[in-house]
Amino acid sequence: MLDDLKQQVLAANLALPAHGLVALTWGNVSGIDRDRSLVVIKGSGVPYSRMSVEDMVVVDMDGRVVEGARPSTDTPTHLALYRAYTEIGGVVHTHSTWAAAWAQAERPIPILGTTHADLTPHDVPLARPLTDEEVAGEYEARTGDVVVEAIGERSPAEVPAVLVRSHGPFAWGPTPGAAVEAAVTLEEVAHMALLTELLSPNAPALGGKVREKHFSRKHGPNAYYGQGT
Repeated sequence: MLDDLKQQVLAANLALPAHGLVALTWGNVSGIDRDRSLVVIKGSGVPYSRMSVEDMVVVDMDGRVVEGARPSTDTPTHLALYRAYTEIGGVVHTHSTWAAAWAQAERPIPILGTTHADLTPHDVPLARPLTDEEVAGEYEARTGDVVVEAIGERSPAEVPAVLVRSHGPFAWGPTPGAAVEAAVTLEEVAHMALLTELLSPNAPALGGKVREKHFSRKHGPNAYYGQGT
């Protein structure tokens, strides 16, 4: 089972450069085995050009290495999400250009069109600033805390991504592959929103009925997009 998860996490990590979401080693994907309470994540600083299954590191829910070398420095952020939401099965972090631009501008991504609504019926939220004490302490773990805070009372399926202020996006899904799909969609949505605001600075938010329709037809018990299972 863990070998299969390692292959899934490797494939998801290799999908990041394929989709243009990372440069150098700036990104990571993880996946969780809920039965064993173990997380697989890429090793810290491993180049995508030579990444293999041997570079996947296994940690427990406290971040202790069970198998492999040094895990990604963002591991505590991933673990905070897994602890908060049992429905999350994969987490992605990138510094993808368009989403990171909104994070650096310290702005949530407004919901302006149906592509955005296919991902979430809400603005993509911006996490609050970390305090000096949080930065000086367990920085990556506290980053996970503010991401969870930004999701708020909503479900992680309803809010599948958050912008970490001045940093970049985290996205998630029920599997590592689904988390990558959320990250890809987020990047396109961020790009479209910026271009829309350049063309029309006062562009209105997408109407509530349309946004709910687009989200519900792809997600939830009454979804009818695609070929089903």
